[in-house]
Amino acid sequence: MGSRWEQQPGGSDGPLPPSWSFDPYTPSPSPGDPHAGRSAEHPPGPGARGSDPDSSAPGTVGRARGAARTVGRGAAATGRATAKASVAGARLVGRGTKAGTARFRAFAGKDGARNSGLAGLTEVHAVAAAGDAAFTIALASTVLALPVGQARGQVAIFLATTMAPFVLLGPFVGPLLDRFRHGRRWAIGGSLAVRAFLSWGLAGLLDGSAWLLPVALLCLVATRAYAVARSAGMPLVLPPGVTLVTANARTSIAGIIGMVLGSALAAPVSRVGPEWTLRLTFAIYAVATVLAVRLPAAVDSPPPGPEEGAPEPLLTGWRRRPEMPGRVRATLAVTSGSRVLAGFLTLFLAFLLQEQPLAGLSPLAALGLVVGVAGLGNGVGSFAGNRWGDLAPGRIAGSMLLVATAAAVATAVHYALATVLVLAFISGAFGQLSRLCLDALIQHEVAGPVQARAFAWTETQLQLGWVVGGAVSIVLPLVPELGFAVVSGALAAVVAASVVIRRRSLAAAEAPAGAPGTDVPGAAGPTRHTGPG
Repeated sequence: MGSRWEQQPGGSDGPLPPSWSFDPYTPSPSPGDPHAGRSAEHPPGPGARGSDPDSSAPGTVGRARGAARTVGRGAAATGRATAKASVAGARLVGRGTKAGTARFRAFAGKDGARNSGLAGLTEVHAVAAAGDAAFTIALASTVLALPVGQARGQVAIFLATTMAPFVLLGPFVGPLLDRFRHGRRWAIGGSLAVRAFLSWGLAGLLDGSAWLLPVALLCLVATRAYAVARSAGMPLVLPPGVTLVTANARTSIAGIIGMVLGSALAAPVSRVGPEWTLRLTFAIYAVATVLAVRLPAAVDSPPPGPEEGAPEPLLTGWRRRPEMPGRVRATLAVTSGSRVLAGFLTLFLAFLLQEQPLAGLSPLAALGLVVGVAGLGNGVGSFAGNRWGDLAPGRIAGSMLLVATAAAVATAVHYALATVLVLAFISGAFGQLSRLCLDALIQHEVAGPVQARAFAWTETQLQLGWVVGGAVSIVLPLVPELGFAVVSGALAAVVAASVVIRRRSLAAAEAPAGAPGTDVPGAAGPTRHTGPG
């Protein structure tokens, strides 16, 4: 029992005398103690001290109460510390957000971009890119899922589906934007508002509705319409001393920042459910819509004057695409080659890695690594475009084509994880840099009245290049040396085609005025000026 009753010599078995004492800390008696059995033979009476277990140790109760008070004080102190830490953390996050916003606004507004209106367009694009990231995360497992591990016939359907929005873009959306280019702010804001409301509607269609795919494709059409309208308005807000390649690169960097922030917002919300991610997307697009309609009036083209004549009927765009100067066509061929490479690399590796894993990695991990490295190359291409903006756009794109061709040949000769990752990185940088250069040349060389149509047809051709690259990948046998040899040959053909187009355009430019083939419709207009080629 850990206690002992002690009796003075000469005690009796009667009521307990005052000399009895209870000491809970006295050790049990030793076997030789003559009083060892006293407590068992004469237990204490009912009123004796120690008969109630709860009151047998007043010291223990006191210590328990003291411990409870100590724990309470500790919990209160911990709560106060946690509250202070939360407030401090919120203040730190607030300061960091404020500082990050200030740095971004300084980046967007440098070199006079704040006064010209380019900064506002850049900020709109950052918010729109955040919405695009949230939209992609919301539909990543349904409409926008990459067909990894599926049959090749299903992949062919996927490729056809990705082309569906572009059937409307070139023939109809481009001419419509050209007709109303004097209200470009509202065109940009309208495309964002359409995406906002379609995202809200999609949140209620995720239960297997037949309208899910059509509404998602309409949202993609609005996305491309926004890209066309934004690109066509870029020359009108260009500050002095900033090239179009640099301006496009800055906008692209802002898009990368927006995508990172949008992904950070959407990732935790997606755990609740994709419908809530789409509602977040609605909110982001709504903010972008407000920013778009508040853009400066410089984004809008001047109303058409009498010298331009009557506007072209809206539905004539489906008959033909606008003629473009030779430098634009040559760079368009180069950029299409980058999309062929990207489409081939994505889908060919998706099938190949299922059969032949690389370096002991699982197929999904290896494909994710390749896609991540390609995305890194894309970001590096944006920053390189910001640094190399003073160089000739055509030369930048052509040089990247040669580098990509050499990387594809090296992969065909020695198929390994290292060569595949190098090719993926170069493919990402090649695609981004060539697109920046193509946009700059269209903004330089194509007249304002048909510029949106030129961008719309360009978007369509580039997407067609991606689909062609993916289609080639699903018809080839899964032999890496053969597959990369085929794509190397395709890139070499693009090199030859771009050289031929450029030489023909130079020959036409050197021909006497009035000679056949020297007039290039759409190559002159109020926004055209000679740029490096």
